[in-house]
Amino acid sequence: MNRNIEALARIAAKKERRIIGLMSGTSLDGLDIAVCLIKGSGFETTVTVEHFETIVYQQEFKDALREICFKENVSLRQLTLLHKNIAETHSSMVNAFLVKHHISKDDIALVASHGQTVYHIPQAHGPAATLQLGDADHIAYNTGIITISDFRQKNIAVGGEGAPLAAYGDLFLFSERDHDVLLLNIGGIANFSYLPAKGEMVSSDIGPGNTLMNAWMKANFPGKDHDKDAGLALKGTVNNDLLAELNSNSFFKTSFPKTTGPELFNLEMLTDAMKKTAGKQLNVEDVMATLNQFSADQIISAINNTTKGNPYKIYISGGGIHNPLLMEHIKKGLTGASYHSVSKKNIPADGKEAVLFALLANECMAGDPSVFSDRATNLPAVCMGKISFPY
Repeated sequence: MNRNIEALARIAAKKERRIIGLMSGTSLDGLDIAVCLIKGSGFETTVTVEHFETIVYQQEFKDALREICFKENVSLRQLTLLHKNIAETHSSMVNAFLVKHHISKDDIALVASHGQTVYHIPQAHGPAATLQLGDADHIAYNTGIITISDFRQKNIAVGGEGAPLAAYGDLFLFSERDHDVLLLNIGGIANFSYLPAKGEMVSSDIGPGNTLMNAWMKANFPGKDHDKDAGLALKGTVNNDLLAELNSNSFFKTSFPKTTGPELFNLEMLTDAMKKTAGKQLNVEDVMATLNQFSADQIISAINNTTKGNPYKIYISGGGIHNPLLMEHIKKGLTGASYHSVSKKNIPADGKEAVLFALLANECMAGDPSVFSDRATNLPAVCMGKISFPY
């Protein structure tokens, strides 16, 4: 038997696996790396995050990503080179991370790499399709660790939209028999998973989390990636005309589940909205205040319409938790929520998605996808991930 296949069989047979989860989101600011000790599978899964860190990208690498990501017309040469460059950058970050934390690669069973989404097409805009760059063969070879990647493709192949895949892990790690639970993740795009104690879960993208605020910041303050501590938004005043125009986007009229990305919610969309309203006369502070309220409005609407006034536990994760004004808006607008930290589940709030991709890799090795069938009709019951060997 091929030694790589023998290695897979040994990993699958273990009662626990140490897996590195990698996540690079739509904000394009850095790579989340989580070393996870995962025991069991399915609803018996337990996760302990032993180490977590977000490694910030070098400016040159950020610029290379922004040349390609979420754009319809790009250079095929740049796209092809970036596929390799992302993988080599991520693998060098993993290797440095292992050295920093005195971890032998022999103690790591798998690397779970989400890759970098460069374009995503939801069903509302045509046949669902998605593309993540960062070739896992390069990661596997450069780290010497079996790598599982490209999780979204199988989900789309069987009729899903490829996002938000975090729903699979949310169901395993956070569902409770006696309480309704809601997971809100505020990254570039905001998404949620609603786990009622009785009935099927609902998991969907909501709309912009940080993506429009970040884009506005970058456009007006070169070198700044986000509105730190909502400093700019707090100086501005919400423009109700612009806010109403943003909230009228047809995406919000479609039912859950659905998915979206910076392909829709971008500066072009914002500019169009501003041209239709007095927004074109606003200063940068007022636009940022309006974008902050816009993200909050759609998060509040999505959650309140889904929970229908029933009490629930809510766990909030992602970069948006560091925006105090956004969090203030959300907490004022949500009814029936009691707030909890994902740290109670041994998961860092900034690293939840990296952990959940490690969990998907664990399911690829040892899980039974049929366990999804009874709890969520919109989660295809499939094993996700492609396997790349180091040798």
